[in-house]
Amino acid sequence: MLIRYKKNLEKIAMGLLSFMPEEKDVKKLQQTIKQYETKSDWHLYLWKDDDVLGAIGLRIENDINAVIQHISVNPSYRNLGIGKKMVNEVEKLYQEKFAVCADDGLQQFYSKCDKDETENDNN
Repeated sequence: MLIRYKKNLEKIAMGLLSFMPEEKDVKKLQQTIKQYETKSDWHLYLWKDDDVLGAIGLRIENDINAVIQHISVNPSYRNLGIGKKMVNEVEKLYQEKFAVCADDGLQQFYSKCDKDETENDNN
């Protein structure tokens, strides 16, 4: 289930985002979290089953696009479809107001998340 980031989940969110290559540096990671906390057009969500297993972040551009800029899954839970589930949930949340897309660094992953989840939604 997708949950909205809150300050009390900061360490978990930072841990998940640190798995992304461009977020390895602690200062950069702190700046990224700060932006999610302070910018009204930046939104961070966490994926929670029993534990928090993933993070997905996006920014709203020009009141038109919701651009996914961060996707990260705990390495122990990768290749289980969690990243794809997060993308699909974000699309459901934002599709009424915005065109959902991914920034350049995530485009390849995003294109793999084509909408073949719909057949599983009927179960």
